[in-house]
Amino acid sequence: MPTYQAPIRDFQFILSELLNIYQQQDLSGFDEFDPELVDAILQGVADFTTDIMLPLNTIGDTQGCKIVDNKVITPEGFKQAYAQYVDNGWATLTCDPQYGGQGLPEVIGTFATEMKAATNMAFAMYPGLTHGAYSAIHAHGSDALKQKYLEKLVSGEWTGTMNLTESHAGTDLALLRTKAQPLDNDTFAISGEKIFISSGDHDLADNIVHLVLARLPDAPAGVKGISLFAVPKFLVNNDGSLGEANTLQATSLEHKMGIHGNSTCVMLFDNAVGELIGEPHQGLRAMFTMMNQARLGVGIQGLAVSEIAYQNALEYAKERIQGRALSGAKEPDKAADSIWVHGDIRRMLLSQKSFNEGTRALMAQQALWLDQAERESDPTKAKQAKALAALFTPIVKGFVTDQGFKACVDAQQVLGGHGYINEWGMEQYVRDIRISMIYEGTNGVQALDLVGRKLLGDKGETLTAWSDMVKGFIAQHHNNSQMTPYINGLMEAAGDLERATQFIAKNAATNPDIIGAASFAYMQLFGISALAWMWARMAATSLAALEQPSEEADFYQTKLKTAQFYMSYWVTQTRSLRKQIEASSEHIISFDSNDF
Repeated sequence: MPTYQAPIRDFQFILSELLNIYQQQDLSGFDEFDPELVDAILQGVADFTTDIMLPLNTIGDTQGCKIVDNKVITPEGFKQAYAQYVDNGWATLTCDPQYGGQGLPEVIGTFATEMKAATNMAFAMYPGLTHGAYSAIHAHGSDALKQKYLEKLVSGEWTGTMNLTESHAGTDLALLRTKAQPLDNDTFAISGEKIFISSGDHDLADNIVHLVLARLPDAPAGVKGISLFAVPKFLVNNDGSLGEANTLQATSLEHKMGIHGNSTCVMLFDNAVGELIGEPHQGLRAMFTMMNQARLGVGIQGLAVSEIAYQNALEYAKERIQGRALSGAKEPDKAADSIWVHGDIRRMLLSQKSFNEGTRALMAQQALWLDQAERESDPTKAKQAKALAALFTPIVKGFVTDQGFKACVDAQQVLGGHGYINEWGMEQYVRDIRISMIYEGTNGVQALDLVGRKLLGDKGETLTAWSDMVKGFIAQHHNNSQMTPYINGLMEAAGDLERATQFIAKNAATNPDIIGAASFAYMQLFGISALAWMWARMAATSLAALEQPSEEADFYQTKLKTAQFYMSYWVTQTRSLRKQIEASSEHIISFDSNDF
């Protein structure tokens, strides 16, 4: 069975040294925790995920979910593990204290999410979707709706889902057909079928609150006519107790490539009673609160599964002996050297390591922006943080899951034939993480969102704000000779990104199809540049730490070596991506259907 070691030291480095969150006293609530408290929480999550969730990962994959007497049954051990998860209070970490939450910032919750997804992605999706439902109701629900649902969702006693997709309408929600007919007492009869509903039904919780997109009778056509409704599996009485079953059910389970331990359902709503969340015809706005939360969560999945795949590939590479190093035997007392001595094995492992550590820092930065958007007292700073988080959402979802999947494939390759055999666990990681590139908006849609909406939508204002941050960092460290390799790499990436941006902006004005043709390569270019920014910052932080005697000098020296590898291996790809955008975009759009 695969093993996992939670990267607690890396978490501490990012929180305390890189982002310096314990000095963010201008953010509401940040003064209520300290390193000792946070370390204790993260270690508690690490123990739970490693001891309880990890052993269930293979069981969940092997057994999957099943429908018995019209009810979905989760794999053996899931129900007991979820009960312990709730009892331990892990569901409450970043939720509002008004409803029983612990009020921790997202920047801390991000690392808890990583550990959960790393050890058992399918299991982690049940509370993950619940947190998204909580966020949507918390942001857009009426006071009555909040009182009715939030305390139970926060505690984890009830779970939540999001119901968008229909068989004829995936990304294009304008085609949505599910109907909402007004009833008495401000309720609605919801009728329609939804597919691909993660955690749609299960035996883990007493109730499931479905967030469903549907159309009111007077709804205008298109996405402007969509409303959002809370539709519980069991109706809730005035005193908060559960009433009769609502008229909805999971009619079947999807047979899928991975995440077998999570119940992916076809849901049928037959005049099911629901309540409006937010204003009529404003459902997409409310749902995007949930989706943006979910997109960060999906990006964390890409990192998390890449991390556990890397850890096990590294362990295998150190133990597996085969062949000799080209420069001569490194372990002459053995019949052969460990395979980690071979250049291509090191290339794959270093690619994974540098991606994981850089991405972990980027995820924390993204979460800190989300915290600042909600907790910053200065409205100007809060607005900028919100804009930056929006700009980077396609990166943390699209780029990270693309590269996270590739990292898992590399980890599988390190194991050779054993990577293809299920008993080693690596092929499950490849199967499980593949969905992250598809759900919550395919990565092609993420790329189009990045270029078409986030980049061009505000005429590059937010990108310029981030570019100014990068340029300011470069100016601050440009004369430091120790920072030269990191600054040069960051300058190279930023320069290619700027030139690619200028090319798209110029050509899209006369041919909008250029946006779609160039968007995917641009997202990869942006993602590599974003990680270069994080690695340069981590290098500066590590150099500063080494100015003082430390028992952890090796930790910081390894950070610097990994940063240099990232700049020499990953950043050198930005030029080819930029050239690809400039050279191939017009060829892509020149083909018509008869040319294929």
